[in-house]
Amino acid sequence: MNPEAPVSGTPLGTLVIPVRNEAQQITAALAALPAAVWEHWRVRVVDGGSEDDTLVQARAFPVEALSSAPGRARQMNAGARDAVGHWLVFLHVDTRLPADFQQQILTLANTSVQWGRFDVTLEPQRWPFPLIAWFINQRSALTGVCTGDQTLFVRRDFFQALGGFADIPLMEDVAFSLRARRHCRPLRLRSRVRTSARRWQRHGVVKTVLLMWWLRLAYRLGVSPHRLHHWYYGSSG
Repeated sequence: MNPEAPVSGTPLGTLVIPVRNEAQQITAALAALPAAVWEHWRVRVVDGGSEDDTLVQARAFPVEALSSAPGRARQMNAGARDAVGHWLVFLHVDTRLPADFQQQILTLANTSVQWGRFDVTLEPQRWPFPLIAWFINQRSALTGVCTGDQTLFVRRDFFQALGGFADIPLMEDVAFSLRARRHCRPLRLRSRVRTSARRWQRHGVVKTVLLMWWLRLAYRLGVSPHRLHHWYYGSSG
């Protein structure tokens, strides 16, 4: 038997969804999960102190609803703690998995792949979002640095060996990628996750692109993630 094939009562992995004040998103996000996820994965929704009924809505689904201190890194680490199965998958609430998600992960059985991400499509698929998505995918392919919008998947033992996500308020995905790629490059899965372009729509395409480029450059130049967090959320309003 394939040691990573799901069997009755043995989840293939744990899907972690960090949320905070996402009552308008969480029901649609959980309803959109492929049927195979409910059959073969443990789904954990980790709330970071919502002031709305995010968790109430999440509990209408067969999920483990957890609470943690706010902060995406802390929430994802909480969701990964005592996780089950071979794989951890970190999914943003405004991102949708591809229909063949299960098949894509199963192809990694008995391989040396330790971590990776999906290509991304931004929705709505109108100009200039296809171009932005293309640049995101190509940048990750060249640099080996992945972002949360691309849905990171990691072998549980590899994630634990690396100590999980750094406890920083921003750039936790970039920081993890930089540590992980010292050991091996991420796998690029061409099946696409679909993620909302709401950030670009809300704050403007040019402003958002330039801000994200600047934040990543500043991080690589050694600017504190705490200062970057202040810049980002100050600029984002």
